Amino acid sequence: MLFFYAGTALLLLFSFIKDRRKSKQALIIAWKRFVRIAPDFILVLILMSLILAFLPNQVIAAILGNGTKWASVIAAALIGSVTLMPGFVAFPLCGILLKQGVSYMVLSAFTTTLMMVGVLTFPVERAYFGTRATLLRNALSLVTALLVAVATGLFFGELG
Repeated sequence: MLFFYAGTALLLLFSFIKDRRKSKQALIIAWKRFVRIAPDFILVLILMSLILAFLPNQVIAAILGNGTKWASVIAAALIGSVTLMPGFVAFPLCGILLKQGVSYMVLSAFTTTLMMVGVLTFPVERAYFGTRATLLRNALSLVTALLVAVATGLFFGELG
């Protein structure tokens, strides 16, 4: 992680050397966005931490980790498909779930469907793109998410 901080600092320094005004303007924009997102982010992290603190590990494991690998992946994909959650909340949540013992393959299915499959957003998407295109996009996204989960399982040695 230190590598990323150091790299960011060097790139920011380079940006300041190249154009101080644009760099300051970019930092102001980034700060405003951070301030706008931070309360929601903190609230969701607190709520998720409380839920996970009071929810026994056995329940989490039963839903996302104790069954067969494939049942857990399908459960995670279904939950991700019907959940509406921004990425800046989903990824820290997955970090918490990983510490609770949920596998990478299951987390991959959850996050990929969360970002790509939109059951709750279906009516809005249908209004813009039509029913056929929306169904096709969601179906292809679900298949892609499952393929990503399998690839993640292979990569991390969770399959086989």
